[in-house]
Amino acid sequence: MSRLSESVTSVMHILDGADLGADYTVSQLLDETTARRSLDLSDLSPQEQSALVEGRAINLIPSAGVLAEKIEAARSEGRQFVIKYGIDPTSPDVHLGHAVPIIIASRLQRMGHHVVFIIGDVTAKIGDPSGRSSERPTLTDEDIARNLSTYQQQVTPFIDFERADLRFNGEWLNKVSLPQLVEILARVPVSMSLQREDFRTRIAEGQGLSLAEFVYSVVMAMDSVAITADVELGGVDQLLNLQMCRKVMEISEQTPEVVITTPLIEGTDGTGSKMSKSKGNYVGLTATPDDVYGRLMSIPDHLTEPYLQLLTEWTDDEIRVVTKRLEAGTAHPMAVKRILAGEVVAALHGPHVAAAARAEFTARFSKRSFGDTQNLPVVSMKEHGEDTLGALISRTLDFAPSISAVRRVAQQKGLRLIREADGEQQTTQLTEASVQQALGAVVSEIGAGDGVELYLKVGRKVARIDA
Repeated sequence: MSRLSESVTSVMHILDGADLGADYTVSQLLDETTARRSLDLSDLSPQEQSALVEGRAINLIPSAGVLAEKIEAARSEGRQFVIKYGIDPTSPDVHLGHAVPIIIASRLQRMGHHVVFIIGDVTAKIGDPSGRSSERPTLTDEDIARNLSTYQQQVTPFIDFERADLRFNGEWLNKVSLPQLVEILARVPVSMSLQREDFRTRIAEGQGLSLAEFVYSVVMAMDSVAITADVELGGVDQLLNLQMCRKVMEISEQTPEVVITTPLIEGTDGTGSKMSKSKGNYVGLTATPDDVYGRLMSIPDHLTEPYLQLLTEWTDDEIRVVTKRLEAGTAHPMAVKRILAGEVVAALHGPHVAAAARAEFTARFSKRSFGDTQNLPVVSMKEHGEDTLGALISRTLDFAPSISAVRRVAQQKGLRLIREADGEQQTTQLTEASVQQALGAVVSEIGAGDGVELYLKVGRKVARIDA
């Protein structure tokens, strides 16, 4: 029995009939599944390794069989099996959407393979055009340096950099001569780039499409040639870029890499849009444990299963057990969501921090009193009494991206002022009109009184109001 099979057996025993809402059960699960994130998977056969990867992939090109054969060949030759993952520093944040292929890279590393994490300090100057409806703003060297400064730190929970390489593609791209580039471009058919629907749409609509964007995938492919990649990982939106990598490796007389694409994780708002910073429906890897936990608790129930599949080390068999229990009514959706939130916090910060985040969330949202909550932000009436609720919530507290977003929360009956005394709460629903009122005026209308604690609740977020 493999080490992974032993771990799965332990988890299945815990899941079999246990109360998934109990702290003890969750603690047992987190201890086992968090340990799995560093579990040595090198005892799996090439076929088992390939099957484990395929289970979380959208595309595996040419096939899972070829991947297994390449792993076996590298073993026989006694050489490193090179896994490539690249990211352009076009923003300072890495979020859980980026983490999906990185988690696969982590598994491949624990299978004994060599991960090369490439930061595209040169390709960022072009900007990946995948899915774009217009050109990206040009980034300066200072922008790129600022963005990439914490990338290694952000992905360290998933990649062991003592056994991996962190490379910048400027190492080789800054040395590429024009004749070298022309030689490659001369053998790449234009039709490969024109397959891209985003390019065809931009051309048809008269939107800007630079020649640099047109050859972005060729330039990116030179990264694969430089490190002689065996495998490359990326989201499914990268498929055409990764197919170009195979083509350019072939032109360079190298064996084309195996391409593995992963699903694009849906954003936390559950609208069907992919997770992205621009939509505000993302969870950043640098977010606080309480924020990560709270954001994941706010997702719609239908996202729990795909998030378990893509963001945790749970296997399909384990997820099926939980799904069947949900269908049978022997597990509550909120309990499973708390397990998911704990899993992600544990991956980023460890199981003890995850347990603290769970306790904090319970104190803040599941009890009738906020008095035991330790980390609530505080708003001073003396300092902010003249501020409108909209400005206070969106700018001072950063509970919403804009005043219009605060209005939407009020329209959805999610804006409340709560008076608490002796553990008892009295809740006042605030209207959309309240968003333009000063905090002091809103509090005066409701009244505070001696011995009363006041709290402002915006959706699931809460702040304490001090005199």
